Amino acid sequence: MKKDFLFIATLICSLTAAQTKDTINVNKIEAVTVNGKKVLVERKVDRLVYNVQNSMLSQGSSGTEVLAGTPLLQVDENKGLLSIAGKNGVSVMVNDRMLNLSGSELINYLRNIRSENILKIEVITTPPAKYEAQGNSGIINIILKKNQNLGWSGYLNSNYTQKTYAGFSSVAGVNYQNEKIKASVKVTGYDGDKRSVEKYNIIGQNSSVSKDDRRDMNDGLGLNANFDYSLSKNSNIGLVYDITKGHTNMDINSTQSYFTDGTSTLQTETDSKHRSPFTTQMLNLYFDQKLGEHKLSFGSNYYGNLPDTEVNFTTKNLATNATQIVRNRSTVDYKIYSGQADLTLNFKKIQLETGTKYSQFSNNSDIEYFNFTNGNYIIDPAKSNLFDYDEKNYAAYISASKDLGEKWSVKAGLRYEYSQTSGFSPTTQSKSENNYGKFFPTAYVSYKANENNQFSINYSRRINRPYFRALDPFRWYSNPNTYYTGNPSLQPSFNHNIEFNYIFKSKFSTNLYYQRTTNNFDQISFLNGINLVSTYENYYSQNVYGINLNYTNTYFKIWESNISTSFSYNETQITRFNLVAKNGQSFYFSLNNTFQLNKAKTFMLFVNYWNNLPSRDGYFSAKNSASLDAGLKMSFAEKALQVNLSMSDIFRQSGLRADMYFTDNTQSFNNYWDARRMTLSITYNFGNQKVKSNNRTVNFEEKNRAQ
Repeated sequence: MKKDFLFIATLICSLTAAQTKDTINVNKIEAVTVNGKKVLVERKVDRLVYNVQNSMLSQGSSGTEVLAGTPLLQVDENKGLLSIAGKNGVSVMVNDRMLNLSGSELINYLRNIRSENILKIEVITTPPAKYEAQGNSGIINIILKKNQNLGWSGYLNSNYTQKTYAGFSSVAGVNYQNEKIKASVKVTGYDGDKRSVEKYNIIGQNSSVSKDDRRDMNDGLGLNANFDYSLSKNSNIGLVYDITKGHTNMDINSTQSYFTDGTSTLQTETDSKHRSPFTTQMLNLYFDQKLGEHKLSFGSNYYGNLPDTEVNFTTKNLATNATQIVRNRSTVDYKIYSGQADLTLNFKKIQLETGTKYSQFSNNSDIEYFNFTNGNYIIDPAKSNLFDYDEKNYAAYISASKDLGEKWSVKAGLRYEYSQTSGFSPTTQSKSENNYGKFFPTAYVSYKANENNQFSINYSRRINRPYFRALDPFRWYSNPNTYYTGNPSLQPSFNHNIEFNYIFKSKFSTNLYYQRTTNNFDQISFLNGINLVSTYENYYSQNVYGINLNYTNTYFKIWESNISTSFSYNETQITRFNLVAKNGQSFYFSLNNTFQLNKAKTFMLFVNYWNNLPSRDGYFSAKNSASLDAGLKMSFAEKALQVNLSMSDIFRQSGLRADMYFTDNTQSFNNYWDARRMTLSITYNFGNQKVKSNNRTVNFEEKNRAQ
């Protein structure tokens, strides 16, 4: 059914392009050339701004390609990662409203934004007090072009991707706008498989050597609807509803060998089948009221996720041929509610922002472990568990910004967040509670010496709360001797961020930073005989010193180049367990090049390359990884039809190879996630192409923790 949907969407795209060629020629919109261009890169008091409309990437590029060419940003579509250099994570906003997606969902969404619709991208490395203090992460704000035209528009997009296995995806969207209403509906479908090979060795007195050959099978259908209504000239209400139904399935063949003092004790092979249907729903409601130069906003949010997972695995002892058959079922119910109010006061000499927010998390989990005995599945109470988790967060903030003449700008804010958490397992009768309140200050100073030189310095304090799965104590088994479990006693970590920024002639930028994080938590694995347990613990603090450099320029009017480098040095303090700190450096660089092949700017060639040199970070020592990508971007029919053909990770260099050091063992990883691929993308746009989709959403950062 899904594959039929994808094929039909592709066929419609091709036929519609052919049938409407004459109509396009009749109704084409006259282009307007604007001579007064903004600089490509500029610095505001609390953010860096990349003016996409002045870039060669503004035509015929996807949203992910534009982001990859933005200073300080790193995009890895293969792993579903989007990051700001020097930051562990990132949140994404569209038109100042939070986009509530992460991982592959986020990458897919950004890939379907047309560069022609993007005005600028704001990179906020130290978010102001208005935003959640959660996470050692920055914020990317994508500003779309304003639309003054009324009418209909739409698009059809189909992608074919060839990795080890073929994959398909299609998107169909319709947008409408009149003087009162802005509305859009988008339907998505995808069906793709991916092969991953993961090797994990623990070498010590007790040793384990394992290899997983995995096939990920992901498919789904989704609907996104946006509606915005102007109650008056100064007020509007709106909603965003998103629902996705699909499957995240896996077939895994695993081999494990266990040793004690170099002598083999057990060799096993496990075949497992993971079947996980899911349904996610998100509803956002908002109301905005302009009060002269001031603005009052209200928003409420709901997010629900209902993944049901069944894992059936058979483990064979290779020495005796004895088998063990197990069924592992899990039912998880995530729910998040939040409400907020924000007030912006624009006075002549100062701007004030203030607001409050309330959010509530709930997570009810049920894990059942069955052994297949005498033809029946018999539950094992010792490996089954129930867990209920609740969290409430209360927040309030105030910030002020002011221009001190033409050269100086300042901004300062203070946010207070109070959290109440409780976890209870009826199975083990264990309970954990944690209540705490913290202040999170932010401060910014910017100095513009002249048109060519601008400086700024920023400070922020932030918190990193554990996500749900890291807190949940029930066990996910991959074989009878190996399982993953969360830790309900996990505590949040805190970090301080100081940054110095410099921009020269809007082409060269420098970002110098220092971060101090305390009570960090991460995943850690322990081998006891043949039993391997992975969990989360608070066990280290860290100082990181780093610098990011970026240079963007256009040569001969046909070649745009973006060069980025990042260097950091870390000092790690191990506070628990027998890990060995690996203080040292990391170095990353990327070269993104776009070449204009004709005067009409309808044929473009891009060649991109990035490289992570061998590095030492915390308790890891990672080997080199890299990727070379290249492709063609072609536009036809007055740029209504776009065809892109690309190759990614041409030399298959982007895997993870790293070592993790303990005093009594060394743990090694050698993983590759099927990053080398060929992609053919066809997009057809119809209707009034000056109508932009209604991408309005509301702040809902908490959803990112429901992982």
